[in-house]
Amino acid sequence: MKKKYIIALVIMTSATFSLVQAKDKKDKKIKPVTVEQNVPVKLVSPSDSISYAAGMAATDGLIPYLQQQLGVDTANMAEFVKGFKEAQLRVKDPAFKAYSAGMQIASMVNDRIMPNMKTDFVGSNDSINGAAFNEGFIAALNNDSTLFTQKAASKMYNDLRTSIRDSKNAVYKKENEDWLKTNANKEGMKSTASGLQYKVLVAGKGVTPKATDKVTVKYEGRMIDGTVFDSSYKRNPQTTSFHCNEVIKGWTEALTMMPVGSKWEICIPQELAYGSRQAGQIKPYSTLVFTVELISIDK
Repeated sequence: MKKKYIIALVIMTSATFSLVQAKDKKDKKIKPVTVEQNVPVKLVSPSDSISYAAGMAATDGLIPYLQQQLGVDTANMAEFVKGFKEAQLRVKDPAFKAYSAGMQIASMVNDRIMPNMKTDFVGSNDSINGAAFNEGFIAALNNDSTLFTQKAASKMYNDLRTSIRDSKNAVYKKENEDWLKTNANKEGMKSTASGLQYKVLVAGKGVTPKATDKVTVKYEGRMIDGTVFDSSYKRNPQTTSFHCNEVIKGWTEALTMMPVGSKWEICIPQELAYGSRQAGQIKPYSTLVFTVELISIDK
C-alpha cells in the first residue's frame, strides 16, 4: 500500500527542478548552480512528500509580490529560479551575503532613494544624475575622500536642498496669503482677529461648546486648489469625536463659536494650522479649507 502511495505522488509531482543534495563539508569552494530542467523529483518518503507540498504552499502570493513589489517580469522566472537555487547553496557564504545585499541596496537606490532625492531639485537649476550619484555612493562605502568627505558631502547636499525647499515654500506661502486676502472679500465670509475666516452655511440653534468639551462632527478638508486631503464623509461612520482643544488652533476657535446643528466653511491660515511643518500631504504654510458640521456635544 505504501509503495502505491509513493508511486502515485511521484506521478502527480512532475517538476522542473530537483531536490538539492547536501554538499560535502570539505568542499571549500561553492560554484554557481547549473539549473537542470525537466528532471522529475523523486519523493521516497512521506517526509519528502509533505516537505515538497510545504514548499509549494510557501509560494502562495509570491508571483504577485515579485511583479508588484520587486518588478520581476514572469517571463524571466527561469532566471529567478536559478538565483534562488544558488542562494540556497551559498546561504552561509559571507561573501555571497555581501554580494546579495549589494544587489538589494542597488534596487532600493534605483527604485526609491534616488528618485526621492531627485524630487527635491525639481523646479530648480540643479539636478541629480545617476552616474555621478552612484560614484559618490560607492566612494562613501569605500571611505574614499578624494573629492569630498562624507560630512562635507552631506552638508553640501542638505544646504542646497534646504535652500531650494525654502525658495519653493516662500512662493507657496505667498500664494496662500494672497488666496486668503481674496477669499476674505467673498460674500458671506467673515474674519476673526486671529485671521480665521468662516462662512455660515447652516445656522445651528443648539448650545455652543467650550474648548474642553468633547464634540462629534462631520467634515471635509481641502487645500486652496480644491485637493481633498481628509474627509469623514468617506468613512463609516461618517462622524468623528474629539475634545475641542485637541485639534489645531483654527479648529478650536471655530468650534467654540459654532452652535450645535451648524454647518460652516472655515478657512484656516497656516499660523492656526501646521505652520512651517509638513503634515502628511499637507505642505508647509498651507491654508486649510474645511466644511464642518457640528453634530453634538458629548457628555
